[in-house]
Amino acid sequence: MNNFKKTPDQRKAVALLSSRAKYILLFGGSRSGKTFILVYTILCRAAKAPGSRHVILRYRFNSVKQSVFMDTLPKAAKLCFPELKYKENRSDWFIRLPNGAEIWIAGLDDKERVDKILGKEYCTIYFNESSEISYLAVTTALSRLAQNCPEIPNKAYFDCNPSGKSHWSYKLFVEKIDPETRVPLKFPELYASMIMNPDGNRDNLPQGYLEETLAGLPERQRRRFMDGAWLDDAEGALWKRQHINAARVSEAPGLRRVVIGVDPAVTSGNASDSTGIICAGLSSDDHYYVLSDATAERATPYEWAETVCREYEKWHADRVIGEVNNGGDLIEANLRNVNRKLSFKSVRAARGKFTRAEPIAALYEQMKVHHVGEFPELEDEMCNYRPGNSAKSPDRMDALVWALTELSASSGSGNRLISA
Repeated sequence: MNNFKKTPDQRKAVALLSSRAKYILLFGGSRSGKTFILVYTILCRAAKAPGSRHVILRYRFNSVKQSVFMDTLPKAAKLCFPELKYKENRSDWFIRLPNGAEIWIAGLDDKERVDKILGKEYCTIYFNESSEISYLAVTTALSRLAQNCPEIPNKAYFDCNPSGKSHWSYKLFVEKIDPETRVPLKFPELYASMIMNPDGNRDNLPQGYLEETLAGLPERQRRRFMDGAWLDDAEGALWKRQHINAARVSEAPGLRRVVIGVDPAVTSGNASDSTGIICAGLSSDDHYYVLSDATAERATPYEWAETVCREYEKWHADRVIGEVNNGGDLIEANLRNVNRKLSFKSVRAARGKFTRAEPIAALYEQMKVHHVGEFPELEDEMCNYRPGNSAKSPDRMDALVWALTELSASSGSGNRLISA
């Protein structure tokens, strides 16, 4: 027996997802039911079309594996289709329905896996948390929206918590313009969007989540994660999205040096800051590439140290740069408990945050810093940071500044920055 009762917002979403529009975005606040209703819709489409193939993409494979394959997908199948028996393949990460239809998952952070996934054709491509995915990655993946399934039309689905109005998703679905050329879309009727906010999913949320958790966030975060609002850059912010977007790339060239900047939280638990963990590299032509944002939220010291060491191994980093103003020698000891061979350099903030950050912002204005993909949380911190007006410590931004300041010392083109 099917025990799934759609919310009014989910009923509207199902109608939109089955409309004549081909490209559909569900945007809005956190825990609004967007992912669940999209996974439900993909299960419906797979059940209707024997032998059909569908893929759910996210920037990081570990994220889509944990949040969708291990959580939302089995929950939606059990609640909405309790009689459905499907087989899991945890080697290639897909499920196969009795009618031969398949639902795959993939992260766009693994080139080898992406090449394997994009070697197939699909009738549904779902970009989960699309604010984290570059427009180039989206257009590349959409070239595989080409499976011929007579039972259902080909569809591309997207969801996100809105970021800035300069993001490609706002240009494409709200302004109805090409994000690169800024020319009006040739077939705007094929693009549709709908807002879904947590208030519309209240019956499925823990008590106090809206009034205590989301309502207590700083204003800009509250507008994004509770109200689902698209945000303008903060007036007087040190960084501008136009500089980040103009220099964004899909992959980095060969790098001659890679470092990881770490801005550790003083405490762990619900009241703590995040531990900013940003990996960046320097190329032979003295350009800088931001490779990853692995920031750990409310993590214990051992948890964030494990994350730093994983990034260190993954990116073959040369050194970890850690701020020691609050933790002193304990920060290095914490890291060495996980990896004794790790190369570590301590830095101490002798100057104010603005003084440290300003020369890094200048590198962005000179188009010397390239984000490899999308980093919405980091970019929000950067573009909302106004000297003297930061309500919360910008942990990601601080880690970024430490990493790029260290790399500037390796630059051979006169970009060396003054000591932090």
